[in-house]
Amino acid sequence: MAWLEVEAVDVFYGKVQALHSVSFNVERGEIVALLGNNGAGKSTTLNMVSGIVRPSVGSIKLDGEDLLKIKAHDLVGKGVVQVPEGRRIFSTMTVEENLQLGGYLVKDRAAIAKRIKGVYELMPRLGERKNQEGGTLSGGEQQMLAIGRALISKPDLLLLDEPSMGLAPLLVAQVMETIHQVNALGTTVLLVEQNSKAALKIAHRGYVLETGEIALAGTAEELSNDPRVIEAYLGM
Repeated sequence: MAWLEVEAVDVFYGKVQALHSVSFNVERGEIVALLGNNGAGKSTTLNMVSGIVRPSVGSIKLDGEDLLKIKAHDLVGKGVVQVPEGRRIFSTMTVEENLQLGGYLVKDRAAIAKRIKGVYELMPRLGERKNQEGGTLSGGEQQMLAIGRALISKPDLLLLDEPSMGLAPLLVAQVMETIHQVNALGTTVLLVEQNSKAALKIAHRGYVLETGEIALAGTAEELSNDPRVIEAYLGM
């Protein structure tokens, strides 16, 4: 059994079916990318893993534990943390205050301070701006802050929803390199990304979603060389 196992899930919004018998898995230590166009079901899939959306049928297990029996707000304590689409940092709070909020479940203040220091070491730009309000940061810096805030709770599984959205190519590369570094430090990553080329540069494996179904699956290299992926998603 895989570490994260999603098996034959259906998701409905009212009478509209968003996911059709979706199955995939993630092993501990991987970066797995969920690729596809707008409306393919990528964000719904991520929200389902984080407990925001509930499937009508199917199962989701993490290290053998049934995540469907756990409320969404309790999943953070189980090591499942999501960085939402659009970043959603607290714009009138400083960088440091945003990071402190990421440790709301951590009782040890010294541990929070140590983890914030670790985020600044990983992302020095945040350290340089720790007293600035979040809303004054660039888009790339805000994305770094959103990732850094998630890291304060020391997740085992980090869920990232469209981290490159709205960013210039140079900033996309910086964000992807940060995700790669986070993974290298031991965090497993499930990455939803419309920028397939950027995602496949750092992912180990990937799945392509089309209209709520898994259309393709393979290693990052296999998907990068698949003519269907090249034509539909890589713009080549």
